[in-house]
Amino acid sequence: MIVCVPLGEGGALDPRWGRAERVALATVEGQVISAWRETIVSWDSLHDSGSERAHHARVARFLLDNHVDAVVAHHMGAGMSRMLDTMGIDVRLGASGDARQAVLSAIAA
Repeated sequence: MIVCVPLGEGGALDPRWGRAERVALATVEGQVISAWRETIVSWDSLHDSGSERAHHARVARFLLDNHVDAVVAHHMGAGMSRMLDTMGIDVRLGASGDARQAVLSAIAA
């Protein structure tokens, strides 16, 4: 399972899913993270560079290109949540603290 999580400073989960500068793609096998890849997505600076539809499409393309099965985040807007649900991506909200631990806790729940 591939889980995407927004990253803040020092490995903490960034509470801003749609405005994250960086995300991590965690490959989870059972209850263990077997791979962790961080990437700059620049959603923070790109968010207001076009329409909401264009931003959602940007996020969707990233998730599809990276075969993401689930997103772990603190919160997200209703439109983004509907889009991910339509895409069949499992969304786990309410996460905080260390990003790696947030992924493991969300998967265990």
